[in-house]
Amino acid sequence: MNFNLPLAPTRASTFADKYDLLFYTILFLSVVFTVIVFGGVLFFAIRYRRGTKVNRSHPPHEHLGLEITWSLIPLLLGLAIFAWGAKQFIYFVTPPKKGLEVYCVGKQWMWHFQHAGSGIRENNELHVPVGIPVTVTMISQDVIHALYIPEFRFQYQVVPGRYTQAWFQATKPGVYHLFCNMYCGTQHAEMGGYVYAMTPEAYAQWKENGGNDPQPMTLTERGHLIFNRFSCANCHADQDNERAPTLNGVFGKKETYTDGSSYKIDAERLREAILNPYKHIVLGYGDTMPAYQGAISEEDLIPLVTYLETLGKNPTAGATSSVNHVKTGTGVSDTTISSPRLSTGVLQARQQKFPTPNGHNLSVNALAAERRKSSSQYQNQIHP
Repeated sequence: MNFNLPLAPTRASTFADKYDLLFYTILFLSVVFTVIVFGGVLFFAIRYRRGTKVNRSHPPHEHLGLEITWSLIPLLLGLAIFAWGAKQFIYFVTPPKKGLEVYCVGKQWMWHFQHAGSGIRENNELHVPVGIPVTVTMISQDVIHALYIPEFRFQYQVVPGRYTQAWFQATKPGVYHLFCNMYCGTQHAEMGGYVYAMTPEAYAQWKENGGNDPQPMTLTERGHLIFNRFSCANCHADQDNERAPTLNGVFGKKETYTDGSSYKIDAERLREAILNPYKHIVLGYGDTMPAYQGAISEEDLIPLVTYLETLGKNPTAGATSSVNHVKTGTGVSDTTISSPRLSTGVLQARQQKFPTPNGHNLSVNALAAERRKSSSQYQNQIHP
């Protein structure tokens, strides 16, 4: 396809031709069937209008061949369009293994981008090289948005609490519009920017100069700083301990939780464990970790999760745990856990004292209560 309609945006990505062919096919079929239906209605309205001399005796009430025809043809066309569209959607949301990776955070009312390799960060601008696939991993910090680049025929939902992913490959150098295509609030119309598609040489030079970021850091480097800022290593050490499991080698590992469920750890699980650690508690541990919902932004979560993915690339085999429920004298079930993770046992760990910033020594349970209280107070301050 080498034609462009005057009202259609320029095609500047590998996906644009595929999208336009499907779009114009659906448009053509819509026009054809509209003409057929409207033409039939108009013809019969004129032919059999009141006063015309036509034979109205013995009108047919059924015609098997006609009914099969007007049912089967639209059915086959509909199934063909569905299969065609599904194939294109799968292609669109299945990024190639090679290429660049960009993280995108949508929030009222701006777009924040961070390049995974170089660590360069941009606001309402995105620089990409021509001829190289770019995978965009998206998440919203507040409400539903939609990342929309018309010239690339790129649009995908950016939702809170979940990562979405799609990709594009620019084919023409130029400056292209970037929009939010989902109404997201009073300043929705201002939530836009530009995509700069550059030649590989120009992009390499832009990247070498640090882009618009005076001191770019990789996602892993930035995540390490955030990890230290929140003092995560105070509990998550190099090895499992009474306070918390190690995070070395946790990515891709299957964890079992106190509710009996087990999941393979991926970026979604790591993010959930940071924001809401009480939803799934690792078997062998208590609810000692504070919830960071509202205390950490999505811009910080992305590099932090990326850093956690790199910890302990060659972990040793994980230990297994067994749980035994024991009735106490009060009739309330308590739990003792026999696990190589907790060599001293949970009951001993609960008796252990840990220092706090105010100089007091608290047990694990008391420490957890203090942390939850502090976290709740913080969230009430930012979300009154």
